[in-house]
Amino acid sequence: MKYALLDRGDKLSEQLAGRFHQLAADKGFVHDSESPEMVISIGGDGTLLHAFHTFLHRIQEVAFIGVHTGHLGFYADWQANELDELVELMATASPKRILYPLAQIEVETSEGSISYLALNEFTLKGVDGTLVAQINVNDEMFEMFRGDGIVISTPTGSTAYNKSVGGAIIHPSIPSLQIAEIASINNRVYRTLGSSVILPQHHHCDIISRKEQRLVLNIDHLNIQRDDIQAIRCSVSSSQICFARYRPFPFWNRVREAFLGYDLTEGER
Repeated sequence: MKYALLDRGDKLSEQLAGRFHQLAADKGFVHDSESPEMVISIGGDGTLLHAFHTFLHRIQEVAFIGVHTGHLGFYADWQANELDELVELMATASPKRILYPLAQIEVETSEGSISYLALNEFTLKGVDGTLVAQINVNDEMFEMFRGDGIVISTPTGSTAYNKSVGGAIIHPSIPSLQIAEIASINNRVYRTLGSSVILPQHHHCDIISRKEQRLVLNIDHLNIQRDDIQAIRCSVSSSQICFARYRPFPFWNRVREAFLGYDLTEGER
């Protein structure tokens, strides 16, 4: 098995990375950062997002495994003290391959079109003031938005920024996008729905800039600032991310443990 590994850079994650390399070598695994079959992320969700974008060019060929050393690891199946068990299973068992949907982001600028993929979310905000944009759904006007910004999230990203602005949590088996508002202004000129909107896989939305404005795009952990954005099309990508799962870890269990603070085996924490 060929693998690549990214760690968060803190002391514990670096120690675990060294331990993983040692255990992997004992099992005959090959450390290959150019053409891996498995990508191991040791850290938090931010580390896995970094791993996703690092190996985006191989998204069809790789599967991801998360080892959790942070405070909240939605993408991590494994704890720091379970490294030996993980490597043993990687050497002896076939994982269940779980596919999660991604968001396709097409940014139209004065210089042409730029394409991105997002695992968690895409956010758009004004730099110097409020964002003013028309939102179309399936090429028809839906609403005229003015406010702090807009969040477009994937189902897995629905538990992140989207949740903090009142969006719904969506199971990742449902390929969809969610549009959520960040502090919208509602008056007789600018009128928004005021709640999040969930689009199915075969729908798309366009965010069309309605004034000269500097905008900042956050695509997962990437930050891009431009003053020539004309429109942004968001849709469910035909590509998906694959996670290698060697044991069950249901999505709703992750939600319960992350936000309610307990699981069924340990009781309240």
